Amino acid sequence: MALDLSGFRDPKLAGGLIDAIGELAASIPKERISLMEVCGTHTVAIARNGIRDAMPEKVRLISGPGCPVCVTANHDVDTAIALSRIPGVIITTFGDMTRVPGSTSSLFEERAAGRDIRIVYSPLDALRIASDEPDHQVVFIGVGFETTTPLVGAAIKHAAAQGLQNFSVFGAHKNVPGALESLVNDPEVNVDALILPGHVSTIIGSKPYGFLAERYHVPGVVTGFEAVDVLQGIAMILRQLAENRAQIEIAYTRGVRAEGNPTALAMIDDVFETCDAPWRGLGVIPGSGYRIRERYAGYDALRRFTPEVEPTVEPPGCRCGDVLRGVISPNECPLFAHACRPENPVGPCMVSSEGSCAAYYRYTEHD
Repeated sequence: MALDLSGFRDPKLAGGLIDAIGELAASIPKERISLMEVCGTHTVAIARNGIRDAMPEKVRLISGPGCPVCVTANHDVDTAIALSRIPGVIITTFGDMTRVPGSTSSLFEERAAGRDIRIVYSPLDALRIASDEPDHQVVFIGVGFETTTPLVGAAIKHAAAQGLQNFSVFGAHKNVPGALESLVNDPEVNVDALILPGHVSTIIGSKPYGFLAERYHVPGVVTGFEAVDVLQGIAMILRQLAENRAQIEIAYTRGVRAEGNPTALAMIDDVFETCDAPWRGLGVIPGSGYRIRERYAGYDALRRFTPEVEPTVEPPGCRCGDVLRGVISPNECPLFAHACRPENPVGPCMVSSEGSCAAYYRYTEHD
């Protein structure tokens, strides 16, 4: 039975929450309160519903590294492109990844040049291609946060169980808590509190964020994706700030438990181990990535192949990295809505449907 979400879209309820947010903000003795959302779906929801414009003047909503395609480092994009150029290799990937520009090309351009690059909707689709085409090596480009990592782990385990020798994964998976620690330590960002991701938290729960409150006194609220969800999360955060509390709370109780999803977490732990990982804009963050464990090493594309990866060149003028850190808003990038548009993106923040630049372009006024 479908969940009735009408209450979470109720304009009257939303209006009441906006009034409460105004009262709470007025009670906090700060000139500026900066709240960062770290989920691409939240970025879109905030832009689509005009929530940023509905905030009191002193409350600033900033977008963080919530888009998995956007935070994929340029070198990793170049590596995927290099893998596509190996004879006999079929690249399988989610649609957004094909359009992300690398240093001199993209998977979209490589497909136009004759490389075998196929868009899939699940890593299990890539498994089926490998089973159907045993004469080709099938590589799945694995990007994403904890939401997609268990599915990739399941694909690897299925491949091992079936004895498939022509399936492997180029893994660029990342975990969110590591990035958050980097952000709260960044003096340029100066985040007061965090709107924590809903999708990721359905997997990991709320406990992994506890260090933010305990070690850094930064409050956080896990919330859902409807307008009322987001506004409720903001109100809960402001109440904590007004009361000088720092806790990790769950507003999205219909989807998230404190302990997360034990089955999905066990899948991640079985197939992957944590490692240092490069993030676009944030650099290398210790322990923020996942790599395939030794017992599944045969399914690691970079252990199976040695692609010739070109030297990394960042796109000139693109400030996607600063957008992902919350240092600037998308419309402060000089390329935004001029050289960089959805039909001709310079950086990944304009490529992905969850990218901050794409959301600003679609839902805010610009020249």
